[in-house]
Amino acid sequence: MINNNSNNSKPWAVFKHRDYTFLWSGLAFQSITMVLRLLISGQWIYDQTGSIAKVGALGAIQLIQLPLALYGGTLADRVNRKKLMVMTQSVVFISLAILASLAYSEKLEVWHIWSVTFACTIVQMLGNAARPAMLPRVIPRELLPHGVTVQVSTRQIAMVIAPLLFGIVYETYGASGAFLIASTTAFFSILSPALIRASGEPNMEENRKGTISSLVEGLGFVKRHRLLPGLYLLDIGVVIFSFYRELFPVFADKLYGLGAQGTAMLASADSIGGIIGTFIVFYMNKWPRKGFIVLIGTLMYAILLILFGINPIFIVGLIIIALLGLLDSISMVMRQTLVQLTTPDQLLGRASSVHSFAAMGANHLGTVQVTLVSSIIGASYTMVMGGFISIFVVAGIWYFIPNIAKYKYDPENPLEK
Repeated sequence: MINNNSNNSKPWAVFKHRDYTFLWSGLAFQSITMVLRLLISGQWIYDQTGSIAKVGALGAIQLIQLPLALYGGTLADRVNRKKLMVMTQSVVFISLAILASLAYSEKLEVWHIWSVTFACTIVQMLGNAARPAMLPRVIPRELLPHGVTVQVSTRQIAMVIAPLLFGIVYETYGASGAFLIASTTAFFSILSPALIRASGEPNMEENRKGTISSLVEGLGFVKRHRLLPGLYLLDIGVVIFSFYRELFPVFADKLYGLGAQGTAMLASADSIGGIIGTFIVFYMNKWPRKGFIVLIGTLMYAILLILFGINPIFIVGLIIIALLGLLDSISMVMRQTLVQLTTPDQLLGRASSVHSFAAMGANHLGTVQVTLVSSIIGASYTMVMGGFISIFVVAGIWYFIPNIAKYKYDPENPLEK
């Protein structure tokens, strides 16, 4: 664990630490790989079959494996975190290389892609908690907020870069070339964590515990924590009723009379807003009332959802979507930062995995809920309803779990018991 007492609060100070740079670069390559894999897989299946259901099966495969995220957190606290990152990403690399070979030889079939999606999702669920769990070991604690912000912004940027790369490569070289590029970025996501010098070994006490008792201990820690249950409930309660991203094609058509171009512009506005939001957080990291920021940001997010649902002007809609992406990023970064700042190292993998479980579960359930409700009452009314429900969720968390609004980060006593 780093004990550097540097007071450098500049966002780029994290890159002065060699190990953080490798941890970050591994995340960058992993994020690009994941987006490329999903885009290539969905596009190829749709091109070959024309079946929306077969494309949708990719999402169903990922949803049924969600409980593995909790076990992944236990692994991150019980095994070498660096080796866990290397091993899980190695499976992704090999799987994508196989798909590239099958596509090149024109032997690729839908079940091959489903199988790889299943395998890659499993290893990503098992390995995702290792990266945030390594963060306090590669930078000083006072730089953790910046470290988290840089990681979130990297994911946001990857969501802009990867689709552009996909469009160029897939149109030029087809699925085989696109899968080859994805396997190349996957290789670099293996190499980066392997070059980290900081220890990835778990706390020795964790190795003496059984897997079930270790998992129960992690869940117990989260349950007793003054902040984390409320933060996770806030994320779940709001996202389930307001997951707007899956409705971009519907918004583009029904609200604005546009097709794929409108969908692309809405998605781009959301990503750009998200990137701007993560950079704004750099200047908010000095504010000690991080829980209050989450609540205010989520409340503003809810109000904007209502405005988006009743707005008929496309340009205004783009601005609102960009602001939604901005506020979502700020809230997400602050939640992840609070997990990092208030969790002991030996429990960080499990606490991070519970956060991932809550976030991913909310996203998947939100997709199902908003698409179902919008098919009944329309996309606009779905967003308006989601906005009002989100306001009630924020108010409920604010009233019944007051520790979130009252919390002030103290560098001398950062861990909440």
